[in-house]
Amino acid sequence: MRQLDVFVAVMDQGGFGAAADHLRMSQSAVSHALAALERASGAPLVVRTPTIATTSLGEAILPHARSVLANVRALRATVDIQREGLVRGMVRLAAAPTASHRLVPELLKRWRAELPGLDIRLFEGSDDELELWLASGAVDAAVLIDPDPIPSGSIVLARDDFRAVLRSDHPLAGEKRISLADLLEDPLLASSSGCEPQITAIHAMAGIPYAPAQRVHETSTLLGMVEAELGVAILPSLACSMLADTLVMVELEPHLERTLVFAGPSGRPWHPGIERMRDIAETSATNF
Repeated sequence: MRQLDVFVAVMDQGGFGAAADHLRMSQSAVSHALAALERASGAPLVVRTPTIATTSLGEAILPHARSVLANVRALRATVDIQREGLVRGMVRLAAAPTASHRLVPELLKRWRAELPGLDIRLFEGSDDELELWLASGAVDAAVLIDPDPIPSGSIVLARDDFRAVLRSDHPLAGEKRISLADLLEDPLLASSSGCEPQITAIHAMAGIPYAPAQRVHETSTLLGMVEAELGVAILPSLACSMLADTLVMVELEPHLERTLVFAGPSGRPWHPGIERMRDIAETSATNF
């Protein structure tokens, strides 16, 4: 288990030194553990120079290593609950940036107050990455966006809708609601890290081609570009807490909602800590 833990940490942390810090081991111990796993596997798993990368064998077994470690964490936590009635251990939760900025921090505060023995690690990723991480065991739970169907055992955390993001001095900033056609004179700025399928759907509903003038990865960069008068954007209303004082959100037609779902893995038993987190979160579900 330690060798698998080291292998996954080296890849996730991007190097031996960072993996050693993460695992609270010496760099030499990390190197020896990975070498032992490679001897047992009969071939190298990691290319060490010029940058850390998996070999073809390493790439093939990495998702299995993640799944094994996720199952072991869940097994240990189940034993703790049965023996002592305590939820302990570490769990990994993934969420998209627009959920991580407001919804997830509020939940983290509750979870840490009610589950003090549980170490919850948050990972941010794009909408597409979240489902892959959950399926592979890279994370134990995720806040998924519009999953279809909603996985068994999951709960709806929140629903929000998509709105136009404008500078506060934009001619349309004072309107309660505008149409997508009203924005055609402004360059559209888009983020590739999530929500693009929904924004594309809004354009299809309006019969307007989706043709962003700029596509960036980070939501913070996108908002900075709107602040700099480079265009307008469309974001879910949960992102309102990310806006600077110079930006506003305006309701948009066509109207499109999204659903945020707290989900555990579909192909393996849930970590008992994730089940407790779900039960606590269920009392917090809301609309934004």
